Amino acid sequence: MLGLAALALASAGAMDCHALEGDRGASVVVQRASPIRPDPHWRPDGGGTYAPAPVAVPLCRVEGTIEGNIGFELWLPTDWNGRLLGAGVGGDAGIFNYRDMSLRVGQGFATVTTDSGHKASQKRWMTNAKARVDYEHRAVHLTALAAKQLIALYYSHPAARSYFLGCSGGGRQALKEMQNYPGDYDGVVAGAPGPYMPLISVRMMWQALAQKHDPAGALSDSDWALYEKAATEACDRNDGVADGIVENPLTCRFDTRKLLCRGGARDGCLDPARLAMLDRIVRPMPDEKGRPMDEGLLPGVRTRPGPPSPLLRAMWGDAVYDDPDWNEETFRRTADLAAVDRAMPELRADRTAIQGFVDRGGKAIIYQGWADPSVIALPTIDYYAALARANGGPRRLADSVRLFMVPGMYHCRGGGAADAFGGSGHPLPAAPPNPDSDILWSLIRWVEDRQPPQRLTATKRTDDRILFTRTLCPFPQAAIYDGHGDSADAHSYACRPVPSLVQRFARG
Repeated sequence: MLGLAALALASAGAMDCHALEGDRGASVVVQRASPIRPDPHWRPDGGGTYAPAPVAVPLCRVEGTIEGNIGFELWLPTDWNGRLLGAGVGGDAGIFNYRDMSLRVGQGFATVTTDSGHKASQKRWMTNAKARVDYEHRAVHLTALAAKQLIALYYSHPAARSYFLGCSGGGRQALKEMQNYPGDYDGVVAGAPGPYMPLISVRMMWQALAQKHDPAGALSDSDWALYEKAATEACDRNDGVADGIVENPLTCRFDTRKLLCRGGARDGCLDPARLAMLDRIVRPMPDEKGRPMDEGLLPGVRTRPGPPSPLLRAMWGDAVYDDPDWNEETFRRTADLAAVDRAMPELRADRTAIQGFVDRGGKAIIYQGWADPSVIALPTIDYYAALARANGGPRRLADSVRLFMVPGMYHCRGGGAADAFGGSGHPLPAAPPNPDSDILWSLIRWVEDRQPPQRLTATKRTDDRILFTRTLCPFPQAAIYDGHGDSADAHSYACRPVPSLVQRFARG
């Protein structure tokens, strides 16, 4: 592994920052290259949900475009560790991931991010075919190529290794890099990637419309919280520890009828209409002929209340039908799933042919919250199982790709879980990088030292105070409590294969 002590040597040949400006060929134009000398901290404006942390190290900030519409930023630290880190962006993109850039540039990475080919302020950008394809996969690939070119020019030698870190849409981008462009990155971390995101989007639209059509049954956030709490309490002790977290939801059984209001009660329960809606949503989503399109939600997993999100409306109103007045009441689950697959075929990231990535020594770590209400967990597990079937079985796949499930974690982070382990957007501890508790550095150790991740330590923090730690295990293992240690300490848990997870992996 390249040592942090080599930072000064890695950047000794850096050119003048301003000299990067101008046309760099291959449709790459550097509009601004600005030396940044924090005094004592600096942070750029913007970022939205990816708002930056304070940056304390000097760097060259490169702002540019590719093919005119793909925006990118590349930060080149004075003390460089010889590595490139791509930072993925989720949702409908249109912004830069300043969060991961600002956190990791201080560790010596040259960091790069892209808006995926459009700006968040652009209305109806999905009507543009090029913008759609750039969003699906091209922008991240072209940005990786541009970053490598500029790095070699600035430092007078290329990056020794390249990595990618993202969650949600950024996790999907990580999978697309592994699948479509195996030469871009030596390793990727893909959080909550939603391998077949169009189907999950259909579920989101369906459940939002179901509640719109039945306002008496519409579920509020407090209703979902009630359900989550009751199901968690019912299954909490299945792993031998009462901690408000279900370690393995596949073993959880919860009868929703326990939530029904009785004896005139109105608080802390659900009336018949809302209970019926809850049951409808958590069951497998049926197509128009009643056949299941998915497997439904795991016990206790909440979902997003309210109307369909703007991204869903854009997907069908703009990308599929190019109709600014598209009426969501015309939505049909089967037909509109097929329609979005035609309009944006590369939006799905469930391709299992990854031999190019494997053959060149690429490594991937996928992580997924069991309690994720947006990118639900089972499709991620099933994609991992499909990868195993297509790539020589579980043991051979584990030489290149590993999945870590995070009990109790919501979308990318949050929930009752220990949800800080170096994933995209996670706060980093003040201590030096530790591969045992930082998933990115665990990936680096795997690529550079050939030490695959056997476990990770995740931390639950509040106000910079550690509440507890937990062990995360490579699927199909789970963390098993030793029965006598401190249940709030990750060292009291061991990773062991669990029959229900093994069975799910086998049939996934």
